Amino acid sequence: MALEATSGAGLIAEIIEPHVAAVLVANTRKLPQISKAKAKTDQLDARTLARLAASDLLETVWAPDERTRALRRLCARREALVRARTRSKNEAHAVPARNLCGRPPVTDCFGKRGRVWLAGLQLPLDERLTLDGCLRQIDFLDSEIAALEAALAVEALGSPEILRLMTVPGVSLHTAAAFMASVGDIGRFASARQLVGYLGLDPRVRQSGNGEARHGRISKAGSSLARGMLGEAAWSVAQTPGPLRAFFERIRARKGPQVAATATARKLACLFWCLLTRREDYAYARPSMTRSKVRQLELAAGAPRRKGVRGIAGNKNVQTREAERELARQAEIAYRRTIADWSAIRPAKAGAGVTPGARIFKALEGQSRAADSVKPQRSALRYVNHPHPPKRSQTKAAAAT
Repeated sequence: MALEATSGAGLIAEIIEPHVAAVLVANTRKLPQISKAKAKTDQLDARTLARLAASDLLETVWAPDERTRALRRLCARREALVRARTRSKNEAHAVPARNLCGRPPVTDCFGKRGRVWLAGLQLPLDERLTLDGCLRQIDFLDSEIAALEAALAVEALGSPEILRLMTVPGVSLHTAAAFMASVGDIGRFASARQLVGYLGLDPRVRQSGNGEARHGRISKAGSSLARGMLGEAAWSVAQTPGPLRAFFERIRARKGPQVAATATARKLACLFWCLLTRREDYAYARPSMTRSKVRQLELAAGAPRRKGVRGIAGNKNVQTREAERELARQAEIAYRRTIADWSAIRPAKAGAGVTPGARIFKALEGQSRAADSVKPQRSALRYVNHPHPPKRSQTKAAAAT
């Protein structure tokens, strides 16, 4: 059976699968026979799907299981609530700015001291109603987000994949959960390049013939949630000592911070593929930071606090934290030396994206240009023994032609 990918396609495929040989969920973005058809009805669409499935030309997508679908719903719901909270905060920030109240004396206007400052502002009645309404919305959204994060924490504690991804410094619960919700089974990808293309972090290529390939912007052909979370994690990784920060700075020196952040997000995707396929934790992980992340998950899931127990949080010991940071700095220095040695001995390239045969194509093109430059001289020699030689202006025109 073949059906188009819709909001309930995964559940429908799970119900029908025991009764048929196979269920094919078609990729609607790669169905021009349906989307661009002149006549479009349910009967015609079903007939087109049947013909494509019978000829083995139907582009299909992966149908996630129930656990992955639940994780996707949690991540999508949290993203929507965070966006709504951001809008409310922006509207609340605009009220003092419209009434020329000056800059707030605190960094967080929605903390305890910030709420006191907002309550003491002299505002018109309509502005006061707007501000109080925004504060109530923020409080409500905070409670909803906390409930969702508690559910995500419970899910993460039962998922070894999410805990393994959180061993990377700078990767939080939200990044790891969004990645696993979008990817699902990592065994579907035979290489890290396929995973990068699935997430839409690969550059677009426009090429025809044997010329050099032109790489444009990233394709963005995947989950925008996972791609955005990887981008945020890239900025966080750039502030943490380690090989990933050295990679970010190396790209930033050549192409700027925005391109470096995108390249670091792509590097994180490749790193996640290696960690999950090999079932290994990050080699340059900081154990105290990882224990602190896990403890925060336990507290968010409802675990009781154990005050007075030493070493339970992991990241409270200053000596241990500084020792791990020093090891991370040494790993970063080793990465920089490795890249410097590799750059010194690698062969020179004619340019990024050079395809096989490009140099030969350039050489042949140069020879053809040289031959074209000789043609006018040969055409001028034809008029040497002509009985009626043309005028000088005609000879120049023929040579130019």
